[in-house]
Amino acid sequence: MALIGILSAFEPEWAALHDVITDVKTLTLNGIPAVTGRFEGRDAVIMMCGMSMVNAAMTAQLMIDRYAPDCLLMSGIAGSVDPALNIGDVVIPQRWAQSLEVIMGREREGDFVAPGWLSWKADLPGFGMMLPNRIVTGNAATKPAPRLWFETDPGLFAIAAGMEGVDLRDHTADGQYLHHVPRVHAGGSAVSGPAFVDNAAYRDYLASAFGARIADMESAAVAHVAFANTVPFLAFRSVSDLAGAGSDSNEMTTFMRLAAENSTRVLAGFARALPA
Repeated sequence: MALIGILSAFEPEWAALHDVITDVKTLTLNGIPAVTGRFEGRDAVIMMCGMSMVNAAMTAQLMIDRYAPDCLLMSGIAGSVDPALNIGDVVIPQRWAQSLEVIMGREREGDFVAPGWLSWKADLPGFGMMLPNRIVTGNAATKPAPRLWFETDPGLFAIAAGMEGVDLRDHTADGQYLHHVPRVHAGGSAVSGPAFVDNAAYRDYLASAFGARIADMESAAVAHVAFANTVPFLAFRSVSDLAGAGSDSNEMTTFMRLAAENSTRVLAGFARALPA
């Protein structure tokens, strides 16, 4: 690949990527921090989109229009939705959905229902009145149609699946150790939405309704833009918190740097394994 495009959402993720990139040239595009350089022997452009679905979508499109990368990669942190995942684990999902693209259903006989004129079947359970919706979208090769899932690139995913042996950090810089050895998990589903998830009931809903393993606030938006532009996409997300399932307060601020570094470690291994 001639050029890889990498997106991160906020400072700890951005800093972890800067520890790897060399031959750095710094610039700002529409107020968005960006660098070009070499990432594990690959020409790369890296941009910090900022948190939120809209920021991620705008930055992904800006990167495509300005640099035409051969692939779009996302690296950063996420909340764990799958109870089998632990803080510090890195997940490489195969598909992404926008979980808060919803219809606020009409209450009827103790239930909530979608409008009868919808062209698709409301086949996922809702969370109260919030009924999962489809996004009508297409690209140069695909006619617009209602879509729930945005798939990652099969070729990129096949390479990433070989990263399951990458060594990950198990302690923070100030000496707080995890009670487990973090692992890399390739496969499964994930979701994104414009809300930070710190609610155990909604976490359980995402796991049961979407089969989600993790939840973040950007990756599905980037997957959507990549699909619309027919650019291969893949995301690496490391667990920084349990999305509301922890016994105390949210864990993100304690473990976000560790998680960001673990995500970058797996992304770096992936970049080294890419074909020329």
